[in-house]
Amino acid sequence: MRRHQPRISNFASGLIAVVVIAVAVYLAFGGSTPFAGSPFVLKAVFTSETQLHIPSPVRIAGVDVGQVISVHRISGGSQAAIITMDIDSNGLPIHADATAAIQSRIFLEGNFYVDLRPGSPNAPTLASGQTLPAANTSGPVQLDRVLAALNSNARANLETLVQGFGGALNNPPTAAEDASQDPSVRGLTAAQALNRSLNYSAGAFKASAIVNQALLGTQPHDLSGAVQGNEELFRALASRQDQLAGFVTSFDSTMRALAARQQDLSATIAALPPLLRTANRALTSLDASFGPTKAFAKALVPSLTQLDPTIGQALPWLAQASALVAPSELGNLVADLTPAVQKTASALQATRALLSASDSLARCTTHNLVPTGNQVIQDPPSTNTVPVYQELFQTSVGLASAGQNFDGNGRYLRSTPAGGSIPVQTSNLGSQGPLYGNAVLQPLGTRPAWPGQAPPVTSSRPCYQNSAPDLNRVATGAGP
Repeated sequence: MRRHQPRISNFASGLIAVVVIAVAVYLAFGGSTPFAGSPFVLKAVFTSETQLHIPSPVRIAGVDVGQVISVHRISGGSQAAIITMDIDSNGLPIHADATAAIQSRIFLEGNFYVDLRPGSPNAPTLASGQTLPAANTSGPVQLDRVLAALNSNARANLETLVQGFGGALNNPPTAAEDASQDPSVRGLTAAQALNRSLNYSAGAFKASAIVNQALLGTQPHDLSGAVQGNEELFRALASRQDQLAGFVTSFDSTMRALAARQQDLSATIAALPPLLRTANRALTSLDASFGPTKAFAKALVPSLTQLDPTIGQALPWLAQASALVAPSELGNLVADLTPAVQKTASALQATRALLSASDSLARCTTHNLVPTGNQVIQDPPSTNTVPVYQELFQTSVGLASAGQNFDGNGRYLRSTPAGGSIPVQTSNLGSQGPLYGNAVLQPLGTRPAWPGQAPPVTSSRPCYQNSAPDLNRVATGAGP
């Protein structure tokens, strides 16, 4: 069998590997990308010591827009140098009045960076390769350079200042000074009080970070909108200087009043946390009620669609009602209703008297007539279990039946006109004297006994205020 020869020799493979490694090293150490567009080059002259290294970043408003690619010392100048920078597209355009300053980076980053300000939009735009003059640049100010610029007297004064500041931080407070301090830092030096304040720094920094993040806004152009709003606000305040002066005066009076009631204000602030907790619970419950409220509002939508036709149908009726209650119609209506109203007043008075009498009658019936009618009279040997009101009805029937015997065809007049063998005599009946007769049976007597005269009737006392009569307590009269 015939073996295939490799297409690339070992020498060619090694040569390709060396080229690839060389290109990777070149790009890793800052070489320009082949076939890429030429970057925007900006040069700047710095007359002070730059302290820049390659590749130090170039930033606009804290955002990286490029890097330093070379630092060239100017001959004849001890510290002057020309800095060459590559600027990315997000940092363009750069105008003729642009400025560049060398600033210290944060502690974790180290070294320095170029803080570039691209200039005002109305200034000419710089082309790639142009140079910012030394008037538009500034270098870092180091502490040793500041101290080197001071003479001996200034240094002595600075030393005295530092020693005094240290003493102010470390000296214990006097009794008079301590009395005016907050109770949480009494007896502490200024340095100790500052150290104690670091316990609250984490929370304060966190809150500040939240506030700063909130100040960034949630939508594009929020900051520009806030600036524009502040501009309108201050323009309005400037146009109302007299009112603003009065407001400041009133605000000063308010602050003096609050200062005079400092203890009350402190008590009020101390009472705010429970109030806020209660309000938070109430708002939580209110938030929970929004769901049913939203469902209720959604259920109302169909009825709202019918509201407009309903109002349209009601408008003609309202027009007729308005015409009905117009002054011209109301006058005639009042004239027609006046006699009826006058008669109604007299009728109401009579009705009031009728109702009062009806009330008295109802009470008399409830408290007197009904209990009396429900009694059962114990009258041996004729006692029965029938209530009085039933005996009354039965007596009426019996009288109607017995009345038939007293006419010409009745049994009483035909059979017993002469009476019986038992003589009876009534009591004296006034001018007529007593009456005499003959009874068939011996009379048992009368119940109740005749007292000789009718009982008195008192019309000034209502019937229901009298006790119901007891029919079983009356006396039985003897027979004649």
